[in-house]
Amino acid sequence: MENDRKIIPAQQLWLVRHGETAWSASGQHTGRTDLPLTPEGEKRAAEIGRYLQGRTFALVLTSPMQRARETCRIAGLGNVATVDPNLREWDYGDYEGLTTAQIQSERPGWSLWKDGVVGGESIEQVAARARAVIERSLASSGDAILFAHGHILRILTACWLGLPPDAARLFALGTASVSTLGYEHETRVITGWNRGRMG
Repeated sequence: MENDRKIIPAQQLWLVRHGETAWSASGQHTGRTDLPLTPEGEKRAAEIGRYLQGRTFALVLTSPMQRARETCRIAGLGNVATVDPNLREWDYGDYEGLTTAQIQSERPGWSLWKDGVVGGESIEQVAARARAVIERSLASSGDAILFAHGHILRILTACWLGLPPDAARLFALGTASVSTLGYEHETRVITGWNRGRMG
């Protein structure tokens, strides 16, 4: 019967990884270090703004870090954005500022996803923050857009799909990329992933 049909959710979460910084270009782990965008990062943020032009969002959230806030501002949504501390990047502890190769020189075979970090957050702590952002986004009246960082957004995606947090290792995410999460019927899915230059 008509009244027995399930309502299919139409809401989407838009994920924007910030533009390039000096450390994202060099491959250094950047958690709590508050780096600015490079000129290339600013250029790519403007391209995101052109791509998003005409779209409306019920909720705009940004990490408190300047690289995310500046991407949001340059993209044209800074005046309606709310800072959400849960969107900050993984705290890498003693590995802050190090590349994977540098860490592996001390810990051969080290993997962030399998072995975690020393003196920072566990992957489960990051996932708990990601789940809180999902809940906040779904409580809004329409699409939400999140300006944040590579690892937190990848973990958020794994949580959205009902996968364990370390499944985030399967979702590569470039700087200044736009991805979307949504539904196919009632099932949570990725509707667009790691879209590059938006010009």
